[in-house]
Amino acid sequence: MIVTTGTAVRSEDFSTLTDGTPVRRWTLERGGTRVRVLTYGAVVQSVEVPGRDGARAQVALGLPDARSYEACPGPYFGALVGRYANRIAGGAFELDGRAYRVTRNEGRNQVHGGARGFDKRVWDADEVPDGVRLSLVAEDGEEGFPGRLAVTVAYALDEDGALRIGYRATTDAPTVLNLTNHTYWNLAGAGSGSALGQRLRLAAARITPTDAESIPTGELAPVDGTRFDFREPKPVGPGYDTNYVLEETGGEPVAELHDAASGRLLTVRTTEPGLQLYTADHFDGDPFGPCAGIALETQHFPDSPNRPEFPSTVLRPGGEFVSTTVYGFSVR
Repeated sequence: MIVTTGTAVRSEDFSTLTDGTPVRRWTLERGGTRVRVLTYGAVVQSVEVPGRDGARAQVALGLPDARSYEACPGPYFGALVGRYANRIAGGAFELDGRAYRVTRNEGRNQVHGGARGFDKRVWDADEVPDGVRLSLVAEDGEEGFPGRLAVTVAYALDEDGALRIGYRATTDAPTVLNLTNHTYWNLAGAGSGSALGQRLRLAAARITPTDAESIPTGELAPVDGTRFDFREPKPVGPGYDTNYVLEETGGEPVAELHDAASGRLLTVRTTEPGLQLYTADHFDGDPFGPCAGIALETQHFPDSPNRPEFPSTVLRPGGEFVSTTVYGFSVR
């Protein structure tokens, strides 16, 4: 039996996939925060936190059952995406002098791990202090990636109700790895309409500009004098699908998102070098309309396997990938 230090943890049968595979749901609750996590895709299905008036609202876009996630895979609602989050140009890269071709699932490129990435897998789960740990093994050659990869992600609630996401991975052969959580946030409440207008601050003076296929050009461009500058808080507008180069903050938040009406404030702390800001402009109303949520995906940079000047995403045998992101909740 796991002895927690304050987080109530419980699990239940949730629903089944179309092939009958069962999916379980884990609920974590501490203080005013309640988080629900699915074994399908390691999905964060819901995050409920109070506003200024004390009323708790669901602030993460989620779907009602496992088959809904199967039927609507493209937005990656709340999922853990990998083996490589974001894009790999041309669906190919070279590692240690050997060329690899990975599944192309966005034109000629790969995005978020390919046709059957980690978001489409059922993970094993077990209780850990203050939360749940999910695990899976990706075999050598899956979606074209080398190496048998063992991955875990732990979702836990800290003493102040913050959601802590801790990733770990090992491999038996050199590979590339980039993991993120793809939750969309709407601090006014999921289903309340567009999240645009909520105020964002990002500790980032540069971005990685992209071409027409959303592939980085290799440049690290300053945000000075552009619409990409969020170093001072300002309302989020449409049209963002942009990787920001995060600055060192000494442990202070790298991002803050605030909804003035409810008072809810989301803070982001991370060990990752980048953060993808995505405003979901292409949502078509089924089940959410355009810009219904704002994704703040902590990650390494897109197409790093083809960009040696970017922070490395190579993982080798004997090493361990370790990454932490903390989403904090308060009111202002």
